[in-house]
Amino acid sequence: MTQEPLRSRLLRWDPLTVGIDIGGTKVLAGVVDQFGHVVEVKRRATLGHDVRAVEDTIVELIREFAEDHEIAAAGIGAAGFVDATRSTVMFSPHLDWRREPLRDRVMARVRVPVVVDNDANAAALAECRFGAGVGHRFVLCVTLGTGIGGALVMDNRVFRGANGMAGEFGHVQVVPDGHRCECGNRGCWEQYASGNALVREARQLIAQNSPVAHHLRDLVEGDPARLSGPQITEAARAGDALSLELIADVGEWLGVGLAGMAASFDPSCIIVGGGVSAAGDLLLEPTRRAFARHLTGRGHRPEPPIHAAALGPDAGFIGAADMARSAARRARRTRVRRKDRRTRRLLETRASQL
Repeated sequence: MTQEPLRSRLLRWDPLTVGIDIGGTKVLAGVVDQFGHVVEVKRRATLGHDVRAVEDTIVELIREFAEDHEIAAAGIGAAGFVDATRSTVMFSPHLDWRREPLRDRVMARVRVPVVVDNDANAAALAECRFGAGVGHRFVLCVTLGTGIGGALVMDNRVFRGANGMAGEFGHVQVVPDGHRCECGNRGCWEQYASGNALVREARQLIAQNSPVAHHLRDLVEGDPARLSGPQITEAARAGDALSLELIADVGEWLGVGLAGMAASFDPSCIIVGGGVSAAGDLLLEPTRRAFARHLTGRGHRPEPPIHAAALGPDAGFIGAADMARSAARRARRTRVRRKDRRTRRLLETRASQL
């Protein structure tokens, strides 16, 4: 009887995996199948900057999912620099991860394969495989949340650079001596085109008692610290002139930055995701206009379309789970090969004894 080829056996194996998206304020996790469908989802608050508490939350989520599902691996999308081996968070601007061996620490406690990658890489992969980037070979993704994350995906593979740290587009300097960034530099792109930038400008106008901020001031009863990005988005949808202007300003900065990214990478499409993208065309129309106005070689080159992300806030953990599925297959391939070698040795030993 002919044995089925190893590759065929492995490709047919499509296990459930867990994806975990670690943000500055929340942890979002889900069980995902091979088609990118979410089977179950859970949410936790990020417990400040406590590294061990975040690790405990990750382990707790994986174990809870494993009680109800047969989990083959787990993927973690972390906000920060992740090394080329996808095991260590070298630096995170929003959490106290400094050369944190997150993969090994978690894997020692859950006993399934674990991979770690930048959260924007994970979200970009999900959009390319299951969302707005399906059908495109060269996709530039940016995620607008607390800051700006990003990734370049080529043929469904994330470009990570020499040290695994490519895609930190939000920290490209666009204004010399501009606003101070959490990364330590000044004038980073994310200081002008992100959720933080949107809220900062609105709060400043409220604190200055600007007459144009009367609607937002009433929303928070005069306390600027209570204002959030979603409140500004809702006010813009309701027609508040200042909120519309502030979102358009973010869109303008976004378009300028994306034009620079397009000049560098020549993508076939651009995907914009993250919490701020919930503003939809209120954000993307100013973005598209600014992009077309600033694109190098405009009028003499194909202009990549700018799409809203399709998977919403789930993209990060869906992508992390898909990365984990590859890790699960690699681990299984190793186990199958070891088993096959043991079987061959056993058969050879028996044959020599005949």
